[in-house]
Amino acid sequence: MNDVAAMPSYRVERGDIERDRDAVLRIWRGNLGRDEHMRAKFDWFYRHCPYGAPLLALLRHEPDGGFVGVAAAGPRRMAYGARTMTAGVLVDLAVAAEHRSLGPALMLQRELAAAGAQHFDLLYGFPNAKAVPLIRRLGLYEPVGDMVRYARVLRYRHYVGRRLPRAVAPLAGLAIDATRRIAETWRAWTLDGIRVDWSGFDDVRIDALWERAPRDGVCVAVRDRRFLRWRFGHAAGTRLLRVSDRDGDTLQAWFACQTKDKVLHVGDAWSDAGSAGIGRGHIEALLHAAYGTGHAAISFEFSGPERGLSAWKDAGFVERGRRPVYGLWCAADAAPDLSRTLHLTSADEDE
Repeated sequence: MNDVAAMPSYRVERGDIERDRDAVLRIWRGNLGRDEHMRAKFDWFYRHCPYGAPLLALLRHEPDGGFVGVAAAGPRRMAYGARTMTAGVLVDLAVAAEHRSLGPALMLQRELAAAGAQHFDLLYGFPNAKAVPLIRRLGLYEPVGDMVRYARVLRYRHYVGRRLPRAVAPLAGLAIDATRRIAETWRAWTLDGIRVDWSGFDDVRIDALWERAPRDGVCVAVRDRRFLRWRFGHAAGTRLLRVSDRDGDTLQAWFACQTKDKVLHVGDAWSDAGSAGIGRGHIEALLHAAYGTGHAAISFEFSGPERGLSAWKDAGFVERGRRPVYGLWCAADAAPDLSRTLHLTSADEDE
């Protein structure tokens, strides 16, 4: 509290997404991203969230009366066993350059956490390297794991060129890719009995899959059609890869994907195995589909119980980077051990 007491010229106020839109965009300018992108994000993330408006906190500089800082917590619906909860993902902390010291940022985040505890069962966030000292200084959030990025190369010609002499790289790449084509032939044979196709996010079977898949032992955001349409439907080039039975009656698994620079980024995935993780056969279907559409690699981010990763690792995915996840359990009763139960993918972030 000493940090707050030492900042008598600032006050944190509850914001309103309609009334304070221009003030928020002004604080974001030059701090978070391209203006055009941030305006679009405000309309999508703040105005059209299906779970209600995000909790918005604004920092006012009292001598001149203007807002100089902002932070928010976007609502999510979570499931923990049979229990449905609310969570807030911490996003978009920004403080104007002339006020960018530890005191104002601490004051803003402390008040947001206090307000969030009144609205959510859980608060969680993915602070960047610059924000981690602030989160630690707050002393409210605990580290609950790491968001780890995994990748799997599908076509090697592009990658060996970075590591081998120019004279031999093309031949080496062709040789490796020829071997991979043999593997793809085998993979196609193993997919007999299932149907794999691309679609949008309106498949009614998504809801049925969510309802029947086991969720034992994990705290996970509700992966239904409503969530997928909002989270991914607005993004250009994002599609759903569906894995169904041969007749197409039952959806077995899905992968929400977006292509960037010939890399297929899997933003989220769910299957009939639920909390046990995506099965190897379904990941093989993903690999085959990505190879068939000309992708050079696949990436996927995950934070959660190790059992959710075993099939990915068996299929050749390797770690390429990690960043910390912090959480605060606000509910007073039956708090799970977040470091053992929280299931997160890129879908659980704000972008």
